[in-house]
Amino acid sequence: MTISFKYASQRLRGETRLGRLMLSFVLVALGGLCVGSASAQTPAATLSSSPPLRLIVPFTPGTGIDIVARTVGPRLAERLGRPVVVENRAGASGNIGTEAVVRAAPNGSTLLVSVNTLVMNASLYPQLPFDPVKDLTPVTLTSWGQLLLVASQKSAFKTAADLMQAARQSPGRVNYGSPGVGTPHHLSMELFKATAGVFITHIPYRGTGPALTDLLGGQIDAMFLPIHVALPHVKSGRLTALGIGSDKRHPLLPDLPTLAEAKAGNVNVEMWFGIFAPLGMAPEMVAMFNREIREILLTDEVKKAFQAQGMDPSGSTPAEFKQLVEKDAQRWSHLIKSQKISAE
Repeated sequence: MTISFKYASQRLRGETRLGRLMLSFVLVALGGLCVGSASAQTPAATLSSSPPLRLIVPFTPGTGIDIVARTVGPRLAERLGRPVVVENRAGASGNIGTEAVVRAAPNGSTLLVSVNTLVMNASLYPQLPFDPVKDLTPVTLTSWGQLLLVASQKSAFKTAADLMQAARQSPGRVNYGSPGVGTPHHLSMELFKATAGVFITHIPYRGTGPALTDLLGGQIDAMFLPIHVALPHVKSGRLTALGIGSDKRHPLLPDLPTLAEAKAGNVNVEMWFGIFAPLGMAPEMVAMFNREIREILLTDEVKKAFQAQGMDPSGSTPAEFKQLVEKDAQRWSHLIKSQKISAE
């Protein structure tokens, strides 16, 4: 029905007070219908008319977490019909970006893309004003990343057994680098040391780049590196891959043994990547994000993009991801306390 508001206003001047009241009731009723229609929208439909969704990455561009965010982000924007912005908020081993999400409103406008550093920080930084494990809502696992134990080509180490033998013969003379205290690279080597029963001197750097430069130059002996970072240098012969910190071999290096196969013990240091929401997000909204992201992970182009970086796409339910996070937090907490590691 089409209503001429000019005609209606002319008639209104001649109507009685009763007519005015009836018109008011009609307008109120129509308004109620509009409100009811909006409230009946699905979470995804509501989000499509919302401000841009921020994917907070608590580390610098180019890291594994950043790759996850920039691969998933554009596809999530397409599915939601809403802009998605990747925002790098690096610093304090990921704590600055994480806290920004912890403090954000749980209204679907902010998500965190993180890695297992999150649970390590819970024990490394006991004075944090938030709990990285308890103060976030797990949404979904996105992928697994592999770490290689590598040695400088200028060292004498060709196998993990060579490294362990040298460390036992001369405790402290062999050294290793990491991007900093409390990073997965650091704690992975500490787990290797504890499992193999050897002592290797830790040399922390400010980031992966400087550590890798010194490793390639022979200033440090060994290091754990993500497979996508190490692989080009392994193939060029500048680094020697000693073993992979996983339960199984990797398709990109099928001849490289796991550290368990190399007689170094059960050193499974796979890194998980996942997405979190602020605590208190409505369960139906968490379920919506989980569904949309998991469907993205199943696409061939995303699988290929992840696998090219040495990551294996893998989704989960929120409950499954929560269980993984809590279990991993306990594992790394035990290592950090037993080895008396502190980042403060």
